[in-house]
Amino acid sequence: MWRQVQGCDDWEGLLEPGVHPVLRAEVARYGELVGACYKAFDLDPASRRYLNCKYGRERMLEEVGMPGAGYEITRYVYAAPDVTVPTMEPSTSGRGRWIGYVAVSTDEMTRRLGRRDVLVSFRGTVTPAEWAANLMSSLEPARLDPCDPRPDVKVESGFLSLYTSADKTCRFGGAGSCREQLLREVPRLIDSCARDRPGEDVSVTLAGHSMGSALALLFAYDLAELGLNRGAPVTMFSFGGPRVGNAAFKARCDELGVKALRVANVHDPITKLPGIFLNEATMGVPVLRLWRASCYTHVGVELPLDFIRVGDLASVHDLGTYVALLKSGGDKQQAAASNGGGVLAKVMDFVGRQRASAVPWQDAALLQMGGLVQTLGLI
Repeated sequence: MWRQVQGCDDWEGLLEPGVHPVLRAEVARYGELVGACYKAFDLDPASRRYLNCKYGRERMLEEVGMPGAGYEITRYVYAAPDVTVPTMEPSTSGRGRWIGYVAVSTDEMTRRLGRRDVLVSFRGTVTPAEWAANLMSSLEPARLDPCDPRPDVKVESGFLSLYTSADKTCRFGGAGSCREQLLREVPRLIDSCARDRPGEDVSVTLAGHSMGSALALLFAYDLAELGLNRGAPVTMFSFGGPRVGNAAFKARCDELGVKALRVANVHDPITKLPGIFLNEATMGVPVLRLWRASCYTHVGVELPLDFIRVGDLASVHDLGTYVALLKSGGDKQQAAASNGGGVLAKVMDFVGRQRASAVPWQDAALLQMGGLVQTLGLI
C-alpha cells in the first residue's frame, strides 16, 4: 500500500476514524529521520564543525543511533539565509549552515517499502540568522521556473531566501544555494535509479520539522514545477510546519500532484503562522477581500495531534514529542512519559546563548506582527 501511504488518494480512509497503523508507523519513521538532523548538528562553539554536521555521511545515521535506518546518505545540504544579524556572533550570521541530507533507500529497505525511496530530510530553525529570516514574512513571487514564472504564486520571503541564497565560503561542501544543491542531487538519483534499475518504482519523499518543512515544501513544488521528478510521486511529510505560500501556491501544488501530510499539534503556535489573521479561514471575510492574494494558505492534508504538558510548554513544538505521540498511537500519557529527545530544549538553549529569544511564543508573535505590518503595506 505504499502509494496510499505516500498520498496518492490524499490519505483518504487512512486518517479517520483513526490513523491507519501502517501510515502511523511510516510517518513516525520519517520523523525519526528528521530527528537525526538535530542529533548530528554540532552546537559546540569549540568544535571545528560548529553549526555543521558532526559526522561523515557514511556513518551519520549509525552515530545518532539509527544503524538500521535503511538509507544511504548521498549528500549533505546547506542553506544560507540572505540576512545578517549584527548583534549576534559573526559566525552565525548570513552563513551557509548544514540543514539536512539527501539519501536513498538500500536494497533491503527498498524491498520492504515496495519502491526505491529518495529522501530529503531538513531540520528546523536553530541559528539566529535563521530566526531572523523567519521574520521576513511578507509574500513574494516564487518565480522558480524561468519559462513560466507565475507571478501570482507567492511564498514567504524568508523561506525563499533560505532556499535560494548561497554562501560560497561554506567549508563543508555547500557550494551553491540550498536549491541548487538539491536540484543537482535529487534528479541525479532519480535518473540513476531509472538507468541502473529499469522498471523499479521510485518515490521522492521530503520530510522536515518547523522551518525545515517549509524548505521541504518549496523543494517539492520546485521539483514538480520543473518536471525533474521524472514522473516519480513527490510527497512531503511536515512536522509542526508553518504556512509557506498563498492560495495560488497551494493551487499550483495541487495541480502538480505534490502531496503533503501535515502533522500538527493543535496547541503548536508555529503551525498557525504566518497568517494568523490573513489565512485560508479568513479569505471569505468581506473586509479582508482586498488582501486575498496575500492570505497565507496551508497545503495538503492535516494529521492533527493534541498534546500539551504543563510546565513544559515548549514541548508542543518539539519534534521528539511529535514522534513519541505518533509511536504511542495517540496515547498522551505515554508521550508525556517520553522526554521527546529534548530537541527543542537543546535548540532553544543554544539560541538563548546567542541572545535570541528562548520562548517560541515570542518569536511567533514577532513573526506574525512582521507579516501583518508588511501585508497591510505599513512598511
